[in-house]
Amino acid sequence: MWELAWRPGTWGGLALRVGQVAFAAASIGVMASGLGFANYTAFCYLIASMGLQSLWSLGLACLDGYALKVKRDLNNALLITDRCTLAHSMYLELEELSELGLL
Repeated sequence: MWELAWRPGTWGGLALRVGQVAFAAASIGVMASGLGFANYTAFCYLIASMGLQSLWSLGLACLDGYALKVKRDLNNALLITDRCTLAHSMYLELEELSELGLL
């Protein structure tokens, strides 16, 4: 059976998770630094959604690190939900950009 390069439990997967956490944190920082961001309810929900997504990615990065430490294979259907969380946060971000007229 062939191996996927960026699958969970590999160094590439860990790098992608750390990248997700870093970019989500940067996104939250940029959004929260805007003046009057609390006046827009959808914007507040977007920041909360990105916070949850970054926590989820951080947890999966820890899981990847643990799997690498104990040399264990991660083939689990639970990790599919990460893609759903990421898709949901991207949908919310695009929705907010379209409401602001930037898209």
